[in-house]
Order: sequence, then C-alpha cells, then structure tokens
Amino acid sequence: MMHRSTLLIVEDQEEMRHFLQEELREAGHEVIATARGLEALDRLATTAVDVIITDLMMPGMKGDELLAQVRSRQPDIPVVIITAFGSIESAVEAMKAGAYHYVAKPFRIEQLLATIENALRESQLRQQLRSLREWLGADGPRIVAESPGMRKVMDVIARAAAADTPVLLLGESGTGKELLARALHDESPRRKRSFLAVNCSAIPETLLESLLFGHRRGAFTDAREDRRGLFQEAEGGTIFLDEIGDMPQSLQGKLLRVLQEKEVHPLGAPAPVRVDVRIVAASHRDLEAFVEAGRFRQDLFYRLNVITLRIPPLRERPEDLLPLTAHFLEKHGRRLGRAACTLSTEAVVALQRHGWPGNVRELENAIERALVLGRDDVIWPEDLPESMRAASAAASAPTSARPLAEIEREHILRTLRTVGSNKAAAARLLGLDRKTLYRKLRIYETRSS
Repeated sequence: MMHRSTLLIVEDQEEMRHFLQEELREAGHEVIATARGLEALDRLATTAVDVIITDLMMPGMKGDELLAQVRSRQPDIPVVIITAFGSIESAVEAMKAGAYHYVAKPFRIEQLLATIENALRESQLRQQLRSLREWLGADGPRIVAESPGMRKVMDVIARAAAADTPVLLLGESGTGKELLARALHDESPRRKRSFLAVNCSAIPETLLESLLFGHRRGAFTDAREDRRGLFQEAEGGTIFLDEIGDMPQSLQGKLLRVLQEKEVHPLGAPAPVRVDVRIVAASHRDLEAFVEAGRFRQDLFYRLNVITLRIPPLRERPEDLLPLTAHFLEKHGRRLGRAACTLSTEAVVALQRHGWPGNVRELENAIERALVLGRDDVIWPEDLPESMRAASAAASAPTSARPLAEIEREHILRTLRTVGSNKAAAARLLGLDRKTLYRKLRIYETRSS
C-alpha cells in the first residue's frame, strides 16, 4: 500500500457506490462518493483528489463527458472507468481520450485496487519527474549525482578544481568520464579558456602525435604547412585525454615530458615550445595491470595517478537512475517535440531491473529511442530496447495462473456475501441481469454438489 490517498467515486447506483466506498476505505484510502458527474466536478473544485473512479454509463453527465471536463481542468488526475462488459469498446475510446484505465464488470475488488495503486504510482512518478525537471532547469546540469558514490566523486572534483594537479578518471565505458572532466574544467580558474578532448584509442599513432604535439611544414609527406597541436591550442585551459591506456608507448614518453617539463616538441621543430595546460586523463582499462604487463609506462602512470577518481557504474548508483532519466527526457524531449513525455510504472520497473552494461550512455540511448518510437505521452516497456523488456518480463512472470472462471466465481460469491445474499442487489453491483446471475449460481451449485 502506498500513502493514504483521496479517491473520488462517481457512481449512480447506490448499492455499488456504498460497496466501493466501504471496500476502498477498508483498503486504507480516503473516499469521497458522489452520484452525479456535476456533483463530482463541484467536489473536485474544493478538494484535492488523487484518483477518480467513475461509472461510464450514468444519467446526465456520462463518464466520458466527466473525463473530458477533468482533463480540461486538472489533467494530471488519473481517471479509472468502470464499465459493463458490453461497453468495453466505449471504455477503450475513453482511454484514448485520456482515461488511465478501465475495469469491466463483474470485477474483483482486488482488480480495482491494483488499478488504483498503479494509477497512484504513475501519478507520483509524473510529479517526481516534473520536480526533477524543475530542479534540472532549462538546460539541466551536466552531472547528476544523487547517489553516495557520485556525491563523493563530485566532492573531490570540487576540491581538486582549484589546483593544476593531473587528475585520472577510471571507470567503465559510458559512465560519463568526459562530463566529469568538463565539470572539473568549469570549476577551475581555467574555465574561461579552452577545454579540448581527444580519444587516444580512436586515432592512428602517426596522426595522434601530430594532433597532440603539432608539426612544422615538411616534417612528413603531407605536412604542407605549420600546425599547432592540441596542447598549444589548449593554452591556459584543459586537455582531456580519454582512453589513455590505449595511447601508443612511443607517445607516452612525450606525454611524460609535457607533464614534467611543461613543454611540447612539435614534429620537425628545432626546439620545444612551452605550454600551460592542465591534463585530465581517463581510462576504462586496469592501468596498474597494464604497467605490470609492460603496456603502460610506470613513470607516466605515477605522474598521472596523483588524484585518481573511480567512477561507479550505473548499476551501483540506483539513486541516480530516475534523475538521469528525467534529465534525458527533458534533453531529448524538447529536441524531438515531446517535452511532456513521461514514464509508465511498468517502464520504470523495466529500467530498474536492467543491468546497464553500457551505463549512463546506454540509458540515454534507451530514452532517446523510446521518445522517437513511442506513440503517446507515456513511455511503455514496448518502447524500450528488447533487452530491457525481456529482463522485466522474465522477472515479473507469474509462477502460476488461476483460471478466469475461478476468479469470476469467487468475485460473484463474495459480492453475494457483501449484500447479505440479496441476489437482486448483487446483480446490480456486478453489472449483470438477474437471469445471468441465477444461471451462474446454478452452475456453481452443480459443480460443488
């Protein structure tokens, strides 16, 4: 059970109204009951309501008409439609018009309670996402850090920003190491100068050397003019060397010179050039193992390993999942024209059950995909990648199922007990005509004898 919520029942049949009122109060909810749609709107104007449960077919204002009024006045309130079996098509149309769900008569009270609980969860999720979006602001912060692990990382970033000491960021791919490097730069005295990033694993060795350290005209075949390297271009600022563990060993010695002597030697230049640059490096590799294997210079590792931050993977920071999701909904929703989009409860469960091998980058891709492929303002599990849907379905698969006839029998007999075996009242509550109810009761008697 979630927090004590206020429910508004709109039902013209007195027996059904009292029945729902008693059952929902017994389940722990505050309940307001009205017999007409106009009366419900009056109550709605003066009372905060969490969920509305309304019959579809009523004299005067019908349930779908009430839904339209609620959607125009307070669109965030979930509306659950109660309908007889023969009116399910109308109930489906009401859902298309904005109803949260429908429950067909005859129903078990547990079925209605489960629908209400889901509506409350989704409503609370919408409110939480809205609050997160307001907190994120128009552009959103670059770093989401609600978990203890990420708060610790951001605390070190804040304290290390003022110095020029090298910083080494270690963590799995997709954990946001470049964003952290940018945050470090933005908090530092170098913030008004350049921040340049280069992926050391994505560029061939000969090209990487020229890109980092520059070259003079004629230094090699295609060197038709002098070119400043990134260390010179980042003068007074910060250079971010991503995947430093994949840097060729022939360049590791030159990088060590930059760290120790504060100078670079462009290819073909007669003398080195002084540079004033802060170096932030990152890797998803085990650099200590690389040092032991002779793949990474020990002296360079010690020079970089002054302030080392280990970035926790997303699976170890569950507190950040929802804030990150809100951030990506905001970021990509505005760009794709779907700024009002939110998540269903089932989609949240799917995200929470996923292992996130691709970390924050995988989450961002999943949300962007869902925004592109989704058909309404709610993201459902089917809008998410198949791997997330499969994990959620496997985790939530029931271990056993009860036959529908058994569930129906239990509900009918329980309703009879509720009304003191008054078959006419039970038929009205169940949305059945008396002949159908009598026929079903005769079947139950025959099976039990």
